[in-house]
Amino acid sequence: MKRIVMLAAACVIAVPAFAQNVATVNGKAIPQKSLDQFVKLLVSQGATDSPQLREQVKQEMINRQIFVQAAESSGIAKQADVQTEIELARQGILVRALMADYLAKHPVSDAKVTAEYEKIKKEQAGKMEYKVRHILVEDEKTANDLLAQIKSNKSKFNDLAKKNSKDPGSAEKGGDLGWAPPTNYVQPFAQAVTQLKKGELVDKPVQTQFGWHIIMVDDTRPVEFPPLDQVRTQLEEMLRQQTLADYQKELREKAKIQ
Repeated sequence: MKRIVMLAAACVIAVPAFAQNVATVNGKAIPQKSLDQFVKLLVSQGATDSPQLREQVKQEMINRQIFVQAAESSGIAKQADVQTEIELARQGILVRALMADYLAKHPVSDAKVTAEYEKIKKEQAGKMEYKVRHILVEDEKTANDLLAQIKSNKSKFNDLAKKNSKDPGSAEKGGDLGWAPPTNYVQPFAQAVTQLKKGELVDKPVQTQFGWHIIMVDDTRPVEFPPLDQVRTQLEEMLRQQTLADYQKELREKAKIQ
């Protein structure tokens, strides 16, 4: 009886050794660890770990092993262009891993996010945004004719924009461009906007690469800066990208390039 018990115990202990591989393809083992890592990668990308996912991953890994073996036995893996692609893929993976590792070791702190927020908020202080209407036409003569009509009666702007403006996005709205800071517009359109007060119309048409514009400012207001919670995600991503850019610059400066 004692020998039977010991034999059973030995079998239990031996099971994990056999269970370390999820499959074997033509003598090539697919380790459980490799499957676990594959699943972990998919989970990090939004998948849910489940028996169904693990079975799909297992079959995918089996298929890949079959195809890789076929490629290697046919000599494809030794082709120069294939070797180049493999090397480029390897480099890409290493670079991504390097950047991810650096960000993990140099995370963007709440203090940095707050400081960047206050910096941008201070820069935006006192800036204005404008509610603008315009009429876009192809030539200066048409623009001057329309401007003369509007100067005589500003209430004509809406109808004249609908009938004459070449800007499809605003024409049907009477030329209305909505609220925006001047930086949203090209020059010299932006400059013309900032020189107008509420209710004012340009003295003469403004030319841009799009044509000739008749511009009117319906209203103005200070730029309302959003609260930190609304822009935290964007700021964090911006700072992460800046962290990586600084790191890349540092590595390149230290490199000996001949």
